[in-house]
Amino acid sequence: MSKSIKLAILGLGTVGTGVVHLINDNLDELKRRSGRDITITEVGTRRQRDDIDPAITQNSDLMAVAASNNVDIVIELIGGTTLAKDVILQAINNGKHVVTANKALLAEHGNEIFAAAEANNVHVAYEAAVAGGIPIIKVMREALAANKIDWLAGIINGTGNFIMTEMRDKGRPFADVLSEAQELGYAEADPTFDVEGIDAAHKLALLASIAFGIPLQFDKVYCEGITDITLQDVSYAEELGYRIKHVGFAVRRDGDGDNDKAGIELRVHPTLIPQDALLANVNGVKNAVLVNSHPLGQTLYYGDGAGAGATASAVMADVMDLVRVLGSDVAAKHVPHLSFQPEQLSDTPILRAEQMTSGYYLRVHAFDNPGVLADITRILSDAGINIDAILQKPAHKAGQVPVIILTLPVVESQMNLAIEKIENLEAITDKVVRIRLDELA
Repeated sequence: MSKSIKLAILGLGTVGTGVVHLINDNLDELKRRSGRDITITEVGTRRQRDDIDPAITQNSDLMAVAASNNVDIVIELIGGTTLAKDVILQAINNGKHVVTANKALLAEHGNEIFAAAEANNVHVAYEAAVAGGIPIIKVMREALAANKIDWLAGIINGTGNFIMTEMRDKGRPFADVLSEAQELGYAEADPTFDVEGIDAAHKLALLASIAFGIPLQFDKVYCEGITDITLQDVSYAEELGYRIKHVGFAVRRDGDGDNDKAGIELRVHPTLIPQDALLANVNGVKNAVLVNSHPLGQTLYYGDGAGAGATASAVMADVMDLVRVLGSDVAAKHVPHLSFQPEQLSDTPILRAEQMTSGYYLRVHAFDNPGVLADITRILSDAGINIDAILQKPAHKAGQVPVIILTLPVVESQMNLAIEKIENLEAITDKVVRIRLDELA
């Protein structure tokens, strides 16, 4: 048996404790698979823990742990984007490999962190940063390395998916389901990152960089939450054969004219998808990522996207990869951080929201006057927007009629102009509700 590999775990919250338990429970398997002894030598924690092996050094000085000569791999599980960044750079600059589950940090500062790792001939592994126990990072960087990825779509936030599932299956309003999600521990006391799509946008930035070989550009991800989704829209979507899901999309567009620009779409938002689509049947707190690549075609990766066990599993998968390359030339023998060689990352433009293309669900409230529907369809036609389906509901509230329209894909700038004209019609009684629609074909 070769020399023991020494681990430091920074942060002993739910995931950190899960990693400790996983190592203790599966130690024999880890040794048999890696050919090495794997031991935890130090932990960084703000308070002393009585349930930690006394042979393990507990230290509240995380920077000291990251620089310790008694550590080969630093596992960062403290979260945040300030101290965590300093600690990871400290570890890198001291020749330590790093494993992290910190998607926010990597999405916002990953370019700097990966460059530092390359300069120091160490590696930063981050399987646990996206979709918990689903090995999507490894799949895209390794198993799909010979494929050209055209697009990917992912349900990559379990909280949002739980809320949308409960609204559809049980007819419960958003606020009611959010409250339960907080009670169950699926959502934080401040759920903004989950319900406004920020958490999913962090993850999408990472997936897109791996898929297309572009630098991390979280600031260019279009992000829209689910707080305005109503039971009315969920019901109408079902009636038309669709389900509303909160999805992250990364799409390569070749462009075919002045309106349809070439570039990459990075967008997180509620969207209608067909009821028989694979992602439409991912429910509860589960995550899934659908990847469309050439020549393989569509493949789906599904499982638990969060939780101590799932995340600890992903963390230790990264540790095992690093254990196998320790003592070798990491730069030559390890997969590049973003799948492509650093000097081969491209400057393909990220499209602005108004340049993106999708179908649309429109809900229009109008007085039941003669010719109103004709006026609406004429405006859409004049804007070059093709209608796929129309559903007119019975009149309610002083003669107002809900009209539901599904369109074929259109550049958003064209849709914006059409909606503005529709809202200026005299018979229209409220703002037009719009939700994107993606066929995932």
